[in-house]
Amino acid sequence: MPIAVGSAAPDFKLKSKNSTGLVDVQLSANFGNKNTVILFFPLAFTGVCTQELCDITAGLSQYSGLNAEVVGISVDSPFAQEAWATQHKIGITLVSDLNKETTKAYDVLFPGLAGIGDTSARAAFVVGKDGKIAYAEQTATPKDLPNFAAVKEVLAQLG
Repeated sequence: MPIAVGSAAPDFKLKSKNSTGLVDVQLSANFGNKNTVILFFPLAFTGVCTQELCDITAGLSQYSGLNAEVVGISVDSPFAQEAWATQHKIGITLVSDLNKETTKAYDVLFPGLAGIGDTSARAAFVVGKDGKIAYAEQTATPKDLPNFAAVKEVLAQLG
């Protein structure tokens, strides 16, 4: 079960790969400035994950219009994430939680996915500008998608 609404969001500093190389992405950089939508997903190059993040990319202006940045987190390497994002034109920031520390901090570890190992579960969090969890959802199975209408509703309330 994910960490509770109202809790302080565990800060993270994770690696992302872009055209200039590896860069650090830190959640607390948004505190005081904008809200953050954190999307945990099991694995790059899988059908449901690809559909989810392509759909988010297609509607990214809705999130920026709600003063929110969207960050995707998986246990894939930043190099695999970059290749996947390039192939599928995924336009959100993807960060690597290869050591699973952030996944564990948010309490969304999915043990033994398809017999290949532990991954992030599919989950969505809204972190307000104040650094508190305003929305938390872990889906029942990795095949289910988060309730994005509820995510946007919370963002609209946060302003």
